[in-house]
Amino acid sequence: MKYYVGIDLGGTNIVAGVVNENYEIISKGQIKTNCPRPAKEICEDMAKAASEAVLKAGISMDEIESVGVGAPGTANSDLGIIEYSNNLGFNNVPMAEIIGKILNKPVYVENDANAAAYGEYVAGAAKGANMAVCITLGTGVGGGVIIDGKIYSGFNYAGAEIGHMVIEVDGPQCTCGRKGCFEVFSSATGLCRMTLEAMQADKNSLMWSMNTKSGGKVSARLAFEAMRAGDKSAKEVVDKYIKYLAAGITNTINIFQPDILCIGGGVCNEGDALLKPMKEIVAKEVYTRDSKRNTEIVIAKLGNDAGIIGAAFLGLSKKK
Repeated sequence: MKYYVGIDLGGTNIVAGVVNENYEIISKGQIKTNCPRPAKEICEDMAKAASEAVLKAGISMDEIESVGVGAPGTANSDLGIIEYSNNLGFNNVPMAEIIGKILNKPVYVENDANAAAYGEYVAGAAKGANMAVCITLGTGVGGGVIIDGKIYSGFNYAGAEIGHMVIEVDGPQCTCGRKGCFEVFSSATGLCRMTLEAMQADKNSLMWSMNTKSGGKVSARLAFEAMRAGDKSAKEVVDKYIKYLAAGITNTINIFQPDILCIGGGVCNEGDALLKPMKEIVAKEVYTRDSKRNTEIVIAKLGNDAGIIGAAFLGLSKKK
């Protein structure tokens, strides 16, 4: 049996997993990221998390084939450098070199959304696709594109930033500097913003009382829960959210025409309440609506494990 280590570097936690050749995570190690602090310290803790996972697996580091890292930001996967990560404050961090020296293993580095997409491709909802696009609806909107088994990242490693295509010119401000990005509307953050705006416009909405019961902080679930309780304003929020999500997904399909497009993130827990109306809109608007073959839209299967599994097999992706 061959073993690999995948590390998912997040703004809150560093999670490392030992993954076997059957794409199964057999153990994990976790350390708080504790940003902001020097990049070298974070890299050292990533190595510690990896070592902890290996120890828990009951094997030695000698049995590990390679280590892969999924990190937020622009990842130069050829040189193993995180060129820029605004959330972590990284600039040209030689991550593969630092971790590789500690663990004495080959280390591969990739953008976290790309790593998660690769995980879904090798072991999840996009398994077997010639071309797959994975979109994660989280704090932002992450995108990953897999073409013929390889991660597509563009000539400068910043490709597949699907969340930053504009779907409403001069719309709300996005953190990237543009206005009206897909991310502004279709992230969980965007859904929370639209929910709060609707609540402020309708003081009689059920969302007020329902939100008080849940602790007062607006969540991405609130509009869906209030919609199911019959609240009109909540239904308008959900309809608006799905309309924008469908627009972004339709654009993505029109550009790439993938075999499979999978969407992940907590919002996808809404299931058919989200998927069914969104698919209906896409089917009407996609350029290939009259074609006999169209992209299959599915929910991602691996959840938070996608990034670990995808990162673990980055070395194999490089050899393809």
